[in-house]
Amino acid sequence: MRYNFLYILFFIGLFSACREPFEPEIDPVDLDVLVVEGYLDSEGLPSELSLSLTSNIQNDGFTNNLVNGATIYLENALGARFSLTELGGGKYEFAHDIAESDVYRLRIFLQNGVSYTSEELRPIITPDIIDVGFDKNEDGVEIFLTTKGDENADDFLWTYEETWAFRPPFTSLDKYVPDTQEIVPRTEEERIDRCYLSRPNSDLLLETSSRFEDQFVFRQAIRQINQGDERLSLRYSILISQKAISKDDVEFWEILKENSDDLGSIFSPLPSIIGGNITMDQNPDAPVIGQVSLGVVKQERLYIDIREVAPWPAEVEEYFGCVMEPDTVLVANYDQFFRTGGNIPTTPIFLDNAFVPIGYRYAAASCVDCTRRGSNVKPDFWEDF
Repeated sequence: MRYNFLYILFFIGLFSACREPFEPEIDPVDLDVLVVEGYLDSEGLPSELSLSLTSNIQNDGFTNNLVNGATIYLENALGARFSLTELGGGKYEFAHDIAESDVYRLRIFLQNGVSYTSEELRPIITPDIIDVGFDKNEDGVEIFLTTKGDENADDFLWTYEETWAFRPPFTSLDKYVPDTQEIVPRTEEERIDRCYLSRPNSDLLLETSSRFEDQFVFRQAIRQINQGDERLSLRYSILISQKAISKDDVEFWEILKENSDDLGSIFSPLPSIIGGNITMDQNPDAPVIGQVSLGVVKQERLYIDIREVAPWPAEVEEYFGCVMEPDTVLVANYDQFFRTGGNIPTTPIFLDNAFVPIGYRYAAASCVDCTRRGSNVKPDFWEDF
């Protein structure tokens, strides 16, 4: 069965690589191939496992269906079980501090009765991150780290999560209240002039420490932020996770990285060669795509403030074309201009020696309200400059 699967995927890869559309006359094949991805932390740091199933092969390629409702646990040689908690969206969380001298297997039970088991997993102790830092260059800012491998940890996988504060082009400290047809100050919780965006990365960063003298990995490039990127327009944070992995893990991630970099998907053109360390209990020859790793995750967080990289003129596509309207909306016209929320009052206009504005200038909500792109709630971990 596995060889048939390989041939099917090979020819689909060839068809998708052609410049002109080619539509082979084949019936859809229901592969239902389990896709598993995750690095489980053995010291209790919450970590995630992702499950999905490929659906029918159609002319438009693969579709991944998230797998919910699975029962998953890690089991040691004595039968002790450490369950994963379902988070939704095909995600399952592992948060157990387990003995790092034991050997484990991951067990996965789907709702349709099909089950899967991993090969033996031995926790790998990841060395500490020695240093994280950044350099500003003519292209922008490069973020790097330094670490050192040892006899138990030679290969590394790095991932990161980014969070940054940003401001919209125009500030509004006031809001229009339709019920009273008045403009009043915003409360602190209603502020829309500073927000936060977070993004996980999809890059695969791999390195082998034995390539370097004394296994010293010096200033490994993690992230390049190009000049003008909004991320550094106010304040930026990156949480870097360092994971020691096995040689089998390296082979899996290198193939995945090659497919992702070249073709944008782990399924094109030859996902069959990815394989992994998971097998179906009912049919060990059935194709499964995925690699589960077990070890200690080391993390470091770095902040970069605009004052450390200025000047940094940001170019934000979402704000191209934003302008402050030149006309003043008088009090009598507030409801006409502001009721729908499409426009937001920005600048109060006063006559000489007056304490009450005669009206407001305004701008489109998309140019004023940062909550349309992010959250105005400061993250729990956030540290201001």
